[in-house]
Amino acid sequence: MIAEHSLVVLDCEPPHEKLHRGDVGTVVHVYKDARGFEVEFVDGGGRTVALITVGANDVRPIEAGELLHARRTA
Repeated sequence: MIAEHSLVVLDCEPPHEKLHRGDVGTVVHVYKDARGFEVEFVDGGGRTVALITVGANDVRPIEAGELLHARRTA
């Protein structure tokens, strides 16, 4: 179960031009029956890059042992 404030990984081609499959975001809202989520993606300075609504099949919880990496958005 994915809860609010959980880190999740995009597991789809995102509906936002600055995001890519594999980007990590934070769940800021869980919709009824966890059918969808509002996920915020921020840069290294804490600035919001995107806030998107995704379906339950579009994200997955981040797993122990997965390595995060940085890239420029623009």
